[in-house]
Amino acid sequence: MTTQLPPSDISPAPADVPEKVNYKILGSISFSHFLNDATQSLLLPIYPLIKGNFDLSFRQIGFITFTYQLTASFLQPLVGRYTDRKPQPYSLPVGMILTLSGLLLIAAAASYPVLLLGAALLGTGSSVFHPESSRVARMASGGRFGLAQSMFQVGGNAGSSCGPLAAAAVIIPLGQWSLSLFAFLPLTGVVLLLVISRWVLNHSKNRTIKRSSAPPHSPLPRKLVIRSLIVLLSLVFSKSFYMASITNYFSFYLIHKFGASNQSAQIHLFLFLFAVAAGTFLGGPIGDRIGRKYVIWFSILGIAPFTLVLPYVDLFWTTILIFLIGFILSSAFSAIVVFAQELLPGRTGTVAGLFFGLSFGLGGIGAAVFGEVADIYGIELVYQLCAFLPLLGLSAVFLPDLKHR
Repeated sequence: MTTQLPPSDISPAPADVPEKVNYKILGSISFSHFLNDATQSLLLPIYPLIKGNFDLSFRQIGFITFTYQLTASFLQPLVGRYTDRKPQPYSLPVGMILTLSGLLLIAAAASYPVLLLGAALLGTGSSVFHPESSRVARMASGGRFGLAQSMFQVGGNAGSSCGPLAAAAVIIPLGQWSLSLFAFLPLTGVVLLLVISRWVLNHSKNRTIKRSSAPPHSPLPRKLVIRSLIVLLSLVFSKSFYMASITNYFSFYLIHKFGASNQSAQIHLFLFLFAVAAGTFLGGPIGDRIGRKYVIWFSILGIAPFTLVLPYVDLFWTTILIFLIGFILSSAFSAIVVFAQELLPGRTGTVAGLFFGLSFGLGGIGAAVFGEVADIYGIELVYQLCAFLPLLGLSAVFLPDLKHR
């Protein structure tokens, strides 16, 4: 991580924006995101397995997630801010190596503290990977920032959806050690990211971009920018807390309420994550056309009727509703990230680090909070409480309409 570039990620003038989207690089960074998140997604689905192996409480399960997501959330904004000033393209393979180390440590863990250390390494790898990879997606966007962000994120969401299937097919039958069988995912990522890092270096040397000594200022009034960021952060809070309730405890909910098997619960979790991956791609391109404000508003608030009904229906309707919730909710995040980057031009890494990091951090806090609630009051109350979180989507009415400015 020693090679530095000038701060060339500053948003260029319209004449400097490339005419064409570089789909080869976008596809490569999206696939790298797939490999990274597929590796990281192997942690959550094995919770029922390690809960039995180590005789853990829901509180301890929640603390594993808290450790993983705290390291991801705390470091990402710092990494993003640093790389805005001194871009580090070779941080991409370094982040993937950290992810590989965390995976192997969890596979070999014989105690709870070692599980926590492995989770921390996974989170650190995510912190290093996401800000710089989000910058690469923007560099290759050709000015279609929503499309690029959606392509980048759909790779991660598709990778995340593979974790439950891998757990159901391989890890649960074979045991905790079989996590090491998936080391080929981050190893492939390291090789691919080395190629992408070289492209970033050549791209920055060959491209003439107007630079300034400081990032450009937002065209909006400072108070409006601050208010808009507060609204966006509240929406990330709503989305992240609800996602935490599903990714961490939905398997336990299905097993407890409907008597589902462990494998069946993992397949239902895969269905939700697959819906998230399928819906992610829509938010960016639609936001490019009609305005990101409306995509954000519909995505967060639109799932409220389904989340409010979910705790009171049978297994068949639970399956239908969880797919709809994942599909609609997933369109928000790419629109939120690009909206914030437009509010703060020239701070691509900082914004990506802040919002990816906040998403991880809030997810970790949500996991800890919901674990405590589940231990004391039961797992069903978790979904009765978090059903109201999407109502925070009403606050999107206070966002400015950037498309028409």
